[in-house]
Amino acid sequence: MSLTGETNTGVALWRRVADSIEQGIADGTYARDTRLPGELEIAEAHRVNRHTVRRALAVLAERGLVRAERGSGTYVEAPRIAYPLRSRTRFSEIVGAGGLEAGGQLLSASIESAPRELAKRLGLKADAPLLRIDAMRMANRIPICLGTTWLDANRFADGGRIYEKTRSMTKLLAHFGVRDYRREWTTVSAAIADAADAARLDLALGRPVLVADSLDTEPNGTPLLTTRARFAAERVQFVIENQ
Repeated sequence: MSLTGETNTGVALWRRVADSIEQGIADGTYARDTRLPGELEIAEAHRVNRHTVRRALAVLAERGLVRAERGSGTYVEAPRIAYPLRSRTRFSEIVGAGGLEAGGQLLSASIESAPRELAKRLGLKADAPLLRIDAMRMANRIPICLGTTWLDANRFADGGRIYEKTRSMTKLLAHFGVRDYRREWTTVSAAIADAADAARLDLALGRPVLVADSLDTEPNGTPLLTTRARFAAERVQFVIENQ
């Protein structure tokens, strides 16, 4: 073995290891979210030392292909979905444009009194009844985000049942005669997934989520719904588009 870290063909050993693992990811040998073999096993398979393996894994992490979880190992990352934030933000359209199958699942639907902030955002009186819908959205059956959406319960009565049937907020609104709507604003922040969200998103505890708060309105500016969505940060990449 060369002490300089080069093979007799002039290719650095760490690069050869990194390229081998990357090829395994590309051809499906290492599937999304599976744990790679341990450093010692990789080192023995490639006849290199563990320092070389660590450098190879560090490079793959920089490329966004793997992630290290302390005390657990190194896992294959899934390619991030490009998720544009624009005036017409439709999950199904965005996921479908990437060649993936969009899916939705109603987790719960309930009626609750509007706290002051939500009431103001939706143009309602404080304590007005709100329809709350908690749902999970998926791409190729992989959980992408959890969304909590609030609507005027008087206007969208029985909306929970409609969402459960259609699995689409756009179709829910269309059922009540709303044929078009737009994103008025979106704010994005970062957080650590709580235990319940981590379990539903199939994330390890301590993994980050991107929190998107938003308001959607009718073309005339009438508020329709407000949402707090928690996206698995490792599965999406927000794209800010000029309006």
